[in-house]
Amino acid sequence: MSVMYIQGGVPLEGEWQVQGAKNSVLPILAGCLLTREPVAIANCPRLSDVEAAVDILHHLGARCTWEGDTLVVDAAGACGTSIDEGRMRAMRSSIIFLGPLAARMGEATLTYPGGCELGPRPIDLHLAALREMGCRVEEADGLITCMGKPRGGVVSLAFPSVGATENAMLCAVGARGDTTIVNAAREPEIVQLQEFLNLLGGKVWGAGGSVITIQGGHQLHGGHISILGDRIVAATLLSGVAAAGGEVQVQGVDWRHLSTVLQLFEQAGCRVRSGTRSIWFRRRRDTPMRAAPPIRTAPYPGFPTDAQAPVMAAFATARGTTIFQETIFSRRFGHVPGLRAMGADISLHGGGAWVRGVSGLHGAQVTATDLRGGGALAVAALSAQGETQLSGLEHIDRGYERLEEMFGRLGAQIQRR
Repeated sequence: MSVMYIQGGVPLEGEWQVQGAKNSVLPILAGCLLTREPVAIANCPRLSDVEAAVDILHHLGARCTWEGDTLVVDAAGACGTSIDEGRMRAMRSSIIFLGPLAARMGEATLTYPGGCELGPRPIDLHLAALREMGCRVEEADGLITCMGKPRGGVVSLAFPSVGATENAMLCAVGARGDTTIVNAAREPEIVQLQEFLNLLGGKVWGAGGSVITIQGGHQLHGGHISILGDRIVAATLLSGVAAAGGEVQVQGVDWRHLSTVLQLFEQAGCRVRSGTRSIWFRRRRDTPMRAAPPIRTAPYPGFPTDAQAPVMAAFATARGTTIFQETIFSRRFGHVPGLRAMGADISLHGGGAWVRGVSGLHGAQVTATDLRGGGALAVAALSAQGETQLSGLEHIDRGYERLEEMFGRLGAQIQRR
């Protein structure tokens, strides 16, 4: 297994074009099953989660080919209705294929998804949404079976789940009649999924708000879409600059998608200037950050749970105490033992983490146990004195495209070997 070696204490300087968003491309890949014509997906990140989704598409009978950074999916020959346990467990969001399969084939058999261990992520909202669209969904012996062509209806989500909203949208496009999703998730990735479906000939509106309406039954054609910049990768990069110091221009990301993170860093003493598609960010090396007001993760437009870990790593050396309250996942503090091994002073109480800033971190041997926790350990290593050896890179590769290149191009002393 490869290890990342990071020599800390070097400020980050320069410009970086952020990768395409993992959380946007995965539902779009699943949505390619809704058309029998080719779909070209530009700015598609090369991630292990994308590879897992492509493997599922191949298994179902679709063809996928890379043309530079564009992935072309032709699902004309897709005829499979089941996804085995190995493929389902290869990524946490594999349940997103349930809705498109139900819409296209009228049946689907899946096992439970895998991925990072962040605590329970019940899929009951996904299953309830399909039931409200007339599908017969059963769970038995580790299998999820879905039968019957979906029809329009009202899908009222008990929680604004991103995945359940996406699954309902994808299923509803192929349903008979109109569907209304109430208490829908409002993330930018939901807005792009609406854009994608409409580019292919669907009739979807309301994304970005809490009510989404889908007019079902329209035959979809092929098309071309470019994936938006990954706001969580951008937040990780900015956390690295906040931790190590320096001045960086991040290109290809909408600052509005990161407003809560940017506001937090500004309160801590960092300088931020935002353009239409770029963010300029600086933290002076001779001026430590200040502790921030309590941070509480929440569905968009609140503070993103995916940014909690890397931002926490940046605040490990801020003056004062910063409190992080995690409300989405019960086990999202898996990075804390690694930060403590590097000298951070963090105590956990229920769903909260009290981060008391220390004067500095030191290198250590640490292991990533989940995707964003791995990003957090890399951020901490950038500011630490000495060398950090970071393993568990298979988690990092799920959502960061060549993390070592991103930081290395900005001056970090970082190698994977």
